[in-house]
Amino acid sequence: MSGVELVFVAVVGARFVLPLFIPRWPLPAIIACLVLDGIDQSIFQAFGYDPPGYQSYDKAMDVFYLAIAYLATLRNWQSLPAFRVGRFLYFYRLVGVVAFELTQTRALLLVFPNTFEYFYIAYEAIRSRWSTLRLVLHGWVVVAGLIWVFVKLPQEYWIHVAQLDVTDTLEDYAWAWPLLIGLVLVLAAVLWFVVRPRLPEPDNDWRFEADPMPEAMDTAAEQSAWHAQWGAIRSWATAEKIVLVGLISVIYGQTLPGMDATNVQLFVGVAVVVLANALFTLALARRSVSIESATLGFLARMAANVVFVLAADWLLGREGGDIDVTSTLFFLGLISLITSLHDRYRPVLATRVIAEREAAAAQP
Repeated sequence: MSGVELVFVAVVGARFVLPLFIPRWPLPAIIACLVLDGIDQSIFQAFGYDPPGYQSYDKAMDVFYLAIAYLATLRNWQSLPAFRVGRFLYFYRLVGVVAFELTQTRALLLVFPNTFEYFYIAYEAIRSRWSTLRLVLHGWVVVAGLIWVFVKLPQEYWIHVAQLDVTDTLEDYAWAWPLLIGLVLVLAAVLWFVVRPRLPEPDNDWRFEADPMPEAMDTAAEQSAWHAQWGAIRSWATAEKIVLVGLISVIYGQTLPGMDATNVQLFVGVAVVVLANALFTLALARRSVSIESATLGFLARMAANVVFVLAADWLLGREGGDIDVTSTLFFLGLISLITSLHDRYRPVLATRVIAEREAAAAQP
């Protein structure tokens, strides 16, 4: 493997590994993902390498790390109004990316901006010093609206509609550096002299690690018991997993080589595997089987999915069918990771929803 190929593998590998730290280190990990997303092509250019079709891969990897960030909100976000706003922003963007990949109409990325990314950062930045329960739904909607209009719309137009690159602009135009430095200084001045004096007193010291899960749902055994009592194949949780994994798979289906299935076939195939995973989770939960380690849980689910697909491959092979091994393993890894995290974190969210309803019922 040449040095350039090694750099490419390292960058792409980091873009898949860094998001795995988001559930435990929300703010530092997502900022690292954001920075790497912004400089990856500059790294390639520094080595004289321009990966063919990397724009599509870049968009698919963005979707992956934002999916992990969304799943982390199920685990970490104590403010349910913020969670509901974030959930809408994430799925709204996901639908927009799918529409863009299917039509290649760049204006769609302006209509469906990636507001969730900066909304997530804003929430975790607030949480690092203050209680997020200070803001009600209206406040979080205002935060999302400000990010949508003043941050993401200009950024989406610059990158995806005008197709301008920050690195190239800084190199090609003499006025670019002074303008960028001026904007940074103005922003810093506004934050220091206008925003900082109006901030309330911090509620706690700096916190960058995720808050602990609710005591009633902080072990795999408790989460499994929740699934045994409340889990069901026909449920909103299963539907959300099918939509989440299915749409992400359609996006990756546009970029991965060797894909012969249509988008509908891919979505349906993924939905079948997700349903099998839901059945697998429910069956184990009702037998009080749980795996405390998230890594071991993922590996066990991956192994079960491989067995399931190998059986399907054998059945298809008897009728002349075939399954592409590389693409299938990739999608199985994606399905196994997302569904295992969703199954672990969904009971945590449910605990907070129940507490919210009980608090509302107790109000006079």
